[in-house]
Amino acid sequence: MSPIHGRRFGSRVRPSPAALPAGHLHGGSNVGNVLRDGAGRPKVIDLDGFVTGPREWDLMQTAMYYDSFGWHTEAEYAEFVAGYGVNVREWSGYTVLRSIRELLMVTWLSQNAGTNPRAAEEVEKRVESLRSGSSRRDWAPF
Repeated sequence: MSPIHGRRFGSRVRPSPAALPAGHLHGGSNVGNVLRDGAGRPKVIDLDGFVTGPREWDLMQTAMYYDSFGWHTEAEYAEFVAGYGVNVREWSGYTVLRSIRELLMVTWLSQNAGTNPRAAEEVEKRVESLRSGSSRRDWAPF
């Protein structure tokens, strides 16, 4: 069951101690925001959300892409965890922060719903899954 299903979301939000010290955040950290230069070195792009804060925020996107949506395989997520050294899914604040990130994915997409019928349909599907607590496995990437 979703942490926001059947309850007021605000009543479920409780501070959780951070698993990691604060640090630099990309704001949308995922494999789609890393390119290789001509020499094959990785370069991080899309830095408009770069800030300093709780590092769990950046780890959430890759965890959600695996856990909630199935957009990463188990092997890809295991490689990510091994490389970073932390599995944010084991942190006590994971489910609440995941719910916040999922809600933000809906509100971000909703800004396009008035002009893009595909986005509008996807927003309706996402809102219904948040309300019902059903699986997010059919959410389409945007």
